[in-house]
Parts: sequence; C-alpha cells; structure tokens
Amino acid sequence: MESLLIESGAARLAADAVGAPDATSSVVFLHAGVADRRMWRDQLVALAAANPRLRAVAYDRRGFGDSLHADDRYSQVGDLWRVVDATTSGGPVVLIGCSQGGRIAIDAALAHPDRVRALVLVAPAISGAPEDDDYPPAIRAWIAKVEAAEADADIDRINALEAQAWLDGPLAPEGRVAGAPRELFLAMNEIALRAETRGEAIAPPAAYDRVGEIRVPTLVVWGDLDFPGLVQRCEELVRRIAGARALQLANAAHLPNLEYPDAFNRALLEFLGTLPR
Repeated sequence: MESLLIESGAARLAADAVGAPDATSSVVFLHAGVADRRMWRDQLVALAAANPRLRAVAYDRRGFGDSLHADDRYSQVGDLWRVVDATTSGGPVVLIGCSQGGRIAIDAALAHPDRVRALVLVAPAISGAPEDDDYPPAIRAWIAKVEAAEADADIDRINALEAQAWLDGPLAPEGRVAGAPRELFLAMNEIALRAETRGEAIAPPAAYDRVGEIRVPTLVVWGDLDFPGLVQRCEELVRRIAGARALQLANAAHLPNLEYPDAFNRALLEFLGTLPR
C-alpha cells in the first residue's frame, strides 16, 4: 500500500493507494465526517487482493487524519478531482462515499457526470437536504447531551457520544460495537474534533432536488440501526436514482463497512463486477 501526499491549493492531502497508477479502472473512497481514510483500509486490502489491476485510493479531507486545514478557499469536489488526477490514469472513476463523503460523491457526479463511472453511497448526506428534526425522545435526549458537552468544550465526552450514535446506532445500546472498530472510531473522530479550523469551503449547488439526474450505476448501502431519517433518505435515493440498487445491512448503524467488512466487501466486489467495461 502506497502512502501519498497530494497538493491541492494550499493543502496537502494524505492518501493511501493500491494497484498500478496506470490501471484502466479506478475507485476512490471518501470517508465519513466522523472518520478518516483509515475507515476504508479493509476495502483497499480486499480490492487489491481481488483485482491487482484495479487502482483504489482513499484520502483524508482537510482537517481529518493526516490532512491539515489550510488558509485558502477551496471546494471539496475540487480537492477530490485533484486527488483523482494525481493518483489515477484520469478515466472515469467509481466514487465510494460514506455520510459526508457520500455527499461529496453526489456533488461530483452531478457537476462532472463524464468523470464518474459509478457510485456507491453509504448512508450519504446530501447537500441541500431539509433538516430532519422529527426525532424520537431518545435521540432528543442524545442531542441535549451533545449540546451540553459542546458548551463545556468536553471533546472526550463529545467523542464518546458520537461513537454511541454513529457507531452503535442512536437507538441501540451504548457499546454495542466494541473492540478494534470502536478504538478506531474514537481515534479518527478525536483528530477531527480537535482539528484547527482554517480556510473557507465553497458551498456546492444543492443536490437534493437533482439526484434524479444521476445516470450512472448506483448502489445505496445503509444499516437498519442508523438514524431513522437517514434510513428514509437512503430509501428515497433508491427511488429517485434510476436503476439504483439497495443494500440494507441488518444490525448495523452508520458505518456498516467497519462493523461487517466481509459482508460489505462481498457486496462491493459483486457491484463492481457488474459494471460495463
């Protein structure tokens, strides 16, 4: 596995890559807002083993993992294409994004449809989506705890609460997911929570009312223990994107590839195997 640093504006974006840079097929992973490129390590290994002629790249966005914020104006989609141009042969790529990474993948596909071969959207956010404030009491109680921890600037408490919601599931018992996945979540999210915020991100055009314009093969993945509103959003995406496939993983929350890497990898490899050559 290669470790790379890619310049994008004033930033230097850290990335991991497997496969030959001149491979004719490329996959780029975009991490969630509570994670960094390490959330995709199992997927990079699986893709390298399944098809050494495939180029697969995962990178840290600004303020995550090993990528620092920088003093400039930038767009997340612009950073993505800089990574693509620096690490792949430049042909249309498969974008695989989780949560906020899924939002960027959708924005990129709408802005540059000729550069995207397919999408895998894992519990994606969507730019311009309406706020979901119809929460059950247990989630409202969790939000109140987060707001109190933020008022106290208690990063450790915020991290623990976010692990409870995004890793365990907001209505699941705290600590449902233990061991290495939890340790990794806490390590990744702590970096993001403590990152010094600099620069200005340029907001993309709202995508929520335009997702029906997506015409590439799309797989939407989510866990049944995720926030109820996000589950409904994933189901709505499947309805709006022509030909989109759905995969709901049982007893999984917002980061299903961390919880069930083998099942996720099988589904990913099956989907990639169906794409037109």
